[in-house]
Amino acid sequence: MTLEGLIQKFVEEKEHKPASANDLLDFLKRGYIQGKLSFVEYRKLIQELDQRGATMA
Repeated sequence: MTLEGLIQKFVEEKEHKPASANDLLDFLKRGYIQGKLSFVEYRKLIQELDQRGATMA
């Protein structure tokens, strides 16, 4: 999955655009825990979000 794909899934599920990279990070974590993403996809997207300023809570 690409970052653009993650954003699209976020919009489809939440019915609004993410306000920040942190919103996407939370969404990504939840998706991984629920088994919707592989570890490889998760790590790749975590790195991209980190580069965009997302911080883990």
